[in-house]
Amino acid sequence: MSSSNLQALNVLLERAEAERDEALRFLQEAQSRASSARNQHDQLSQYRTDYTSRWTQEFTRQTTVSMLGCYQNFGQRLDQAIGQQAGIADFADQRLTAARDVLREREMRVASVRKLIERRRAEAMRSQMRQEQRATDEQAARAAARGGNPMTRLVA
Repeated sequence: MSSSNLQALNVLLERAEAERDEALRFLQEAQSRASSARNQHDQLSQYRTDYTSRWTQEFTRQTTVSMLGCYQNFGQRLDQAIGQQAGIADFADQRLTAARDVLREREMRVASVRKLIERRRAEAMRSQMRQEQRATDEQAARAAARGGNPMTRLVA
C-alpha cells in the first residue's frame, strides 16, 4: 500500500474519530438535559402531591367557596405545567435516544476505518513478503543456473 493511500486513510480515521467525539459530547449534553427535564417533572409532581395534601388538611378546618376556587384553579394550572414538563422530558428522552444512535453509528464508522487500515497494512505486508520471496527465489535460480549452490556460501 502506498504511503499516500495510508495517509488518506489516516486522515479519514482522524475525521471519523472527531465526529465520534462530537457525537459523544452531544450525547452527554442530551443526557444532562433529559435528566434535568425528568428532575423538574418529578419536582413539580411532588409539589402537586404536597399541595394537595396541605389543602386537604386545610379543608378539614374551614374553607370558603372563594378559597376552593383558588385551590382548583391553581391545581389545574399546576397539572397543566406538569403535563407540559412531561412532554419536554419525553422529547429530551427522544433526543437522548437519537444521540445514542448517532454515537453508535460513529463508533461503528471509526471501527470500520480502523479495520480497513489494518487490512490494507496486512495486505501490504503480504505483498512485500511475496516480493522478497520472489527476489530470493530469483537469486537462488540465478545461482543454480551458474552451477553454484547458494547454500554452500552460508555453510562455509
